[in-house]
Amino acid sequence: MSLDTLEPASATMRAAQTEIPLWPEGPPHSDAIGPGPEQVLRQGVPGRETDMLRNVAVPTLTVYRPDAAKANDVGVIVCPGGGWRILAWEHEGTELCQWLTARGYTAFLLKYRLMGTPPDPADYARMMADMTARLTTRFDSEKPPRRFGDLLRDEKATKAREAAAEDGRRALALVRERAGEWGVKADRIGMVGFSAGAFLVGDVAMDPGGAPLAFVAPIYGGDTHGRPVSADAPPLFTTVARDDRLLFRVVEQLYFDWSEAGRPAEIHVFNRGAHGFGMATQSLPSDRWIDLMGDWLADLGYA
Repeated sequence: MSLDTLEPASATMRAAQTEIPLWPEGPPHSDAIGPGPEQVLRQGVPGRETDMLRNVAVPTLTVYRPDAAKANDVGVIVCPGGGWRILAWEHEGTELCQWLTARGYTAFLLKYRLMGTPPDPADYARMMADMTARLTTRFDSEKPPRRFGDLLRDEKATKAREAAAEDGRRALALVRERAGEWGVKADRIGMVGFSAGAFLVGDVAMDPGGAPLAFVAPIYGGDTHGRPVSADAPPLFTTVARDDRLLFRVVEQLYFDWSEAGRPAEIHVFNRGAHGFGMATQSLPSDRWIDLMGDWLADLGYA
């Protein structure tokens, strides 16, 4: 991992079509959220470096519209990951939105609230290194847990997860309210999320605050909080690598919970890929997860 630059977030990095505030009057329950200002950092992913966001205090939804000739009336809310401390804005965000719009989907990139991190790059790097070392030490001595609650017991992270889920439900309500304006059908809206964003997707799927989502794809993350999966839970697609010691068993359990409830569920487990591969290219079979998800969406009639 490298950390090269830190600067105010800019419109050029968030190259998209329309950015809309989720809470024009101010978001609720922000006691675990950093005060900002929002910042950009360069961080390594397999094969390259990409832009990440941190210290997000003002959540937004950015709309990516497909070419009118390709539009298929399906909306997809995209939720990047980053442990509720950063947002992997490119390889788990903008690049997936571009993949979706090229295939006729209208994509909505969610910038959800994060817990605060030290503004100074060196302090931030030390904090992340310490957290990684603690997790590594634990996994060297224990079996990875099947329930996320057994993995992370952190009040700030719990509150940040709750705030992110609030932003996810608000994003879903907003897309449904303005579905006609954006060329989608209100009953053909799903969510895709990665890591922390996958937990957001799972939380909204379990409690959407309205009608169920059309489909959900929590990628290398997500759980049910141990609650029963409802009889009208949306079809679920998930994927994870076996060498993702952080969340492999948690994702496996998510699939079991959905399947045992009799709800449509599909899981792809790759032997290698580690955590956080997103749209990065590693020259591994896990690079193909996005094509498998595309086939799954087509099979459901959302293509």
